[in-house]
Amino acid sequence: MRLLTIGAFARATGLSAKALRIYDDCGLLPPAAVDPHSGYRYYAPEQADRARLIAGLRRAGMPLAEIRTVCGLPPAAAAEALDAWWRRVSADTAARGRAVALLVDRLSERGTTMSETTFRYATRCETGAVRDSNEDTAYASATLLAVADGVRGPAGSTASAEAVDALRPLEQADESQADLLAALADAVTRADRAVRAHATDADQPATTLTAIVRRGTRLALVHVGDSRAYLLRGGELSRLTQDHTYVQTLVDQGRLTPAEAGTHPQRALLARALGAGVEVEADLALRTALPGDRYLLCSDGLSAVVDPGALHAALTEADDPGTAVERLVELAYAAGAPDNIACVVADLAA
Repeated sequence: MRLLTIGAFARATGLSAKALRIYDDCGLLPPAAVDPHSGYRYYAPEQADRARLIAGLRRAGMPLAEIRTVCGLPPAAAAEALDAWWRRVSADTAARGRAVALLVDRLSERGTTMSETTFRYATRCETGAVRDSNEDTAYASATLLAVADGVRGPAGSTASAEAVDALRPLEQADESQADLLAALADAVTRADRAVRAHATDADQPATTLTAIVRRGTRLALVHVGDSRAYLLRGGELSRLTQDHTYVQTLVDQGRLTPAEAGTHPQRALLARALGAGVEVEADLALRTALPGDRYLLCSDGLSAVVDPGALHAALTEADDPGTAVERLVELAYAAGAPDNIACVVADLAA
């Protein structure tokens, strides 16, 4: 039997040698052989599927003890056990989210009501200089900001529009701040189903979605894909989202530097999107907003060609959201505008 060194096995499975040593130490993936003199580990090629399964379960957050149980089951039973575990985790996460939201509300700005703050906003959605269609959607209201970037294809623009439309019932919803994340998660599930409903044998539509829903001084953020959300507060610009792309995965694994990622030929390849994969996997977060905050939501048609310094300058120097979006679109076109440009700028005003 031909064995692989730990380095070769790591490359074959996309894992690190450190991770393989951890899986060995805890008894999840012992090597096929160990050199008695050097202690060097060797693996059989047929161990690759188990290694990838363990790594996938770890990325999902499953504890090692439960991974050991799942890996010992036949595939059908393992799938049922994984589904049951995820239902438990989802229910626990929703409960903890409500508890945290209540605590945050008690600890800060308890006297502020929804009527005391509002978004003042502006939007632009422009076709790129070398594009003949626009699949982006940008939307803003006093309680909802959203940007979606549909994958090119017959239903791309429909996918992005329906993703945003699925969130619009939240504009008038009366759920408490504690229930806001749960309501947003349900809306994202509806958006995912709406996008999938347009799939055909010849076309599988998909779209990114980045949105903020406001309840008083609580903001619920949802993010799927490589559209982005930024916050300008106190003169400092911070990014609130992380791209769900193949290249970002390589950066997270230490296999690419951020500089290399910026020029990688597959930098736009999405790892997550509505309508893609088995089911939607969205990032959800609850934040506290302050009067004077300025938010930018944009598609990669802006963020991929305009560097953070220029974004910061445009947002800082503009007196109002309308002036800011005009300047941002100008910067994208000055950089060649190879992709469509969707952006929303909103100020939280007392």
